[in-house]
Amino acid sequence: MSLRELVVAVLAGVVQGIVEWLPISSTGNVSLFLTVMGVSPEVAVQLALFLQVGTTLSAAVYYRDTIREAAVAAPGWRPAGAFTGPNADTTFVVVACAMTGLIGIPIYLLLIDLASELTGGLFVAAIGVLLVLTGVLQRATEAIGLGEKEHPNLLDAVLVGAIQGLSILPGVSRSGTTASVLLFRGHNGPSAFRLSFLLSIPAGLGAGVLIVLDTGGVPTTTGLEAVLALVTSAVVGYVVIDALMRIVHRVEFWVVCLVLGGLCIAGGGLTVVL
Repeated sequence: MSLRELVVAVLAGVVQGIVEWLPISSTGNVSLFLTVMGVSPEVAVQLALFLQVGTTLSAAVYYRDTIREAAVAAPGWRPAGAFTGPNADTTFVVVACAMTGLIGIPIYLLLIDLASELTGGLFVAAIGVLLVLTGVLQRATEAIGLGEKEHPNLLDAVLVGAIQGLSILPGVSRSGTTASVLLFRGHNGPSAFRLSFLLSIPAGLGAGVLIVLDTGGVPTTTGLEAVLALVTSAVVGYVVIDALMRIVHRVEFWVVCLVLGGLCIAGGGLTVVL
C-alpha cells in the first residue's frame, strides 16, 4: 500500500467517523470523497457502506453497558409489555431492523436506480428543514410544559426502521432521518440520539455483510486500505459519539436542532447549486 493510499484510507475513516453521527449522509459524503480521490464510483459506494462497520463498533463499545443489560434481560422477554422495562430497547431495535431490511435490501438489489431521485442536496436540505421544525416544536413543547415519551412503542419502531431502510442510498442521512422521526414522535433529544445510535449497530453490521456478500470480499484491491479506514472510523466515531451526547445533555436541544438543521439546509442548497 502506497503512502497516498494510506492517507486516503485514514481520511476516509475520519470522514466516516464524523459524518455517520451528523444529520448528513455518511454514504454520500464518503463516496464523494473517495471519488474525488480517484476511486471508481462503484467501489466508492461499496466502501462507504462497508465503513459503517467501523462506526458500528464505536457505537457498540460506547453503549456496551446497555447491550450487556439487554443480553441479561433477554431470557425474560415476553410479548406483553415488550416495549417497556429492560427489554424495551431490544424490542425496538429488533422490530426497527426488520423494517429496515424489508425496505433497504430491495432498494439496494433492485431499485437503487429508480430511487436515486431521493438522493442529493434536496433531500439533505429537506432533512435540515425537518430539524429546524423539530427545534421549533421542541422549544414550544418546553414552553407549554408538554410531557415526553418514556419508551419507544411499536409504531416508533416501524416508522424509524422503514425510514432507516432509505439510508442505504447515497445522500440519505441515517442518523438525521431516524433521530428526526423519534423527535417528532415525542422523544427528547438525548433519548432520540441514543435510540438512533443503538439502531446503527445492527444496521451497520447488516450493510457490511451485504457488501461482502455482493462483492465477494472487501471492496478494495488489497483489503488493507479498507481495514485501516475501518479502524480509523471506529476510533473517530467513538470520540464523536461521546462529544455529541455531552452536547445534547448540556445544551438545550432545540438549539442543537436549529444549528444542525441550518447546516443541512446550507449544505444541501450548495450541493444543488454546484
